[in-house]
Amino acid sequence: MHNILMSIILGVVEGVTEFLPISSTAHLLVAERLLGLSENWEAFTVVIQLGAIMAVVAIYFRKFWTVLITLPTSADSRRFAGGVVLAFLPSAVAGVLLAFQINAVLLNPTIAMPVIAISWTAGGLMILLFERIAPPPRFMRGDQLPLGKAFQIGLCQIMALLPGISRSGATILGGELLGVERSAATVFTFYLAVPTMLGATAYELYKKGGALSSAQSADIAVGFIVSFLVAWIVIRSFLAIVARYGLRPFGWYRIVAGLALMAYLAFV
Repeated sequence: MHNILMSIILGVVEGVTEFLPISSTAHLLVAERLLGLSENWEAFTVVIQLGAIMAVVAIYFRKFWTVLITLPTSADSRRFAGGVVLAFLPSAVAGVLLAFQINAVLLNPTIAMPVIAISWTAGGLMILLFERIAPPPRFMRGDQLPLGKAFQIGLCQIMALLPGISRSGATILGGELLGVERSAATVFTFYLAVPTMLGATAYELYKKGGALSSAQSADIAVGFIVSFLVAWIVIRSFLAIVARYGLRPFGWYRIVAGLALMAYLAFV
């Protein structure tokens, strides 16, 4: 029963934070520490990311399917697919090259927690600043970005390799600074999440899949389903929040969370 409860909690954390600009990896690491979970849960958290990925696929299934079946005949579909692939490549290459260094941080709580606290706070300040100075948008459709612009957004995504720097935050904010309308950048971020998260999950499963046992199958199923359902709700709501308020509420959240984590680390 304890493991099922932990699975639900981590599934909620993953589903809520994966697509918000507040860093799901950081939240999962902090949650694991606060809940006193062992290293055996690291592989579990990798698997439940698939639930969040499937939420994106389900919501945008018609778009993905249309692009797939019209690739040979539609220039728009080829540009869309090419843009997503080009945006995916920089973080994929950087992730493989820096995997050892990244894991050295993530697997060492003594290092990871202070890094997350600083990244949360600094990222929040950057959101508040960059949202004020972003240029007027010139690109209004997330599925019709020029290939060069998609690649530039992909370069922004490399920043998310650092714990606490959100993937969605880096790409949405980067898109805004590159002249992409905020909602369009958000939609493109959802599209880009599919290959990025699938690639990262496959890579992590290759390394950590052996740590999973058949006894964890029920826990994994619960975490997967919870992550899928919560991510579905968040994705449906996020666009409306971004369109109305921008990223500023998340910037303030990051600052408060970062300062709270610093205070926690100072007194523990």
